[in-house]
Amino acid sequence: MGTDISGFVECRARYGGGEWQAAIDLELILDSRDYDAFGCLFGVRNYANFRPLAAGRGLPADVSAAVPAARDGLPLRSDTTWIGWDELAAVDWDEPAEDTDSRLHQFRQTEHGPRFVGKAGWSARFAEALGLTPPAPGEPLPTWPEDTEWQIGDTRYRAVRLTRREAVGPQWQPLLALMSTLGGLHGAENVRLVVWFDD
Repeated sequence: MGTDISGFVECRARYGGGEWQAAIDLELILDSRDYDAFGCLFGVRNYANFRPLAAGRGLPADVSAAVPAARDGLPLRSDTTWIGWDELAAVDWDEPAEDTDSRLHQFRQTEHGPRFVGKAGWSARFAEALGLTPPAPGEPLPTWPEDTEWQIGDTRYRAVRLTRREAVGPQWQPLLALMSTLGGLHGAENVRLVVWFDD
């Protein structure tokens, strides 16, 4: 079962009454599961092993009315959180993860060179070739030294350490641009992203 993100960009007017308002529902601007970004930003599905920027903060005490209405009785989970535009604007996007990705990156050779075909936390083909047994349920996936590679048949497996820029990729740029615009109008401290996750 996969994990989806929900939430709102919230803003309070620089010269208004100080109340937070929902500016946009995430489903209108972000349309994919993105575990690398979820882990990098919020510590959810953090297979890429980032130091999360804003994990487990819960809901802000002064959250906009749109958030409880959208949650409609859902329990407050430990992965409900938020992050301000002032924090995002200050991120070093070239900062690497604390360890290599728990999912080995897979490449196939083409006439134009190696082509990325995906990544997986566990590959039966890879495990059989190396004589590995799968981790027990709840155990963390193994990590390997950065840039370690194995060629198995037509597939090259590589241990990769991602940067924040690679994790929070192009699909997040419209959202970040919107927050930047609102921050320019109302002040970076008056824009935030409030999110929760559903399995």
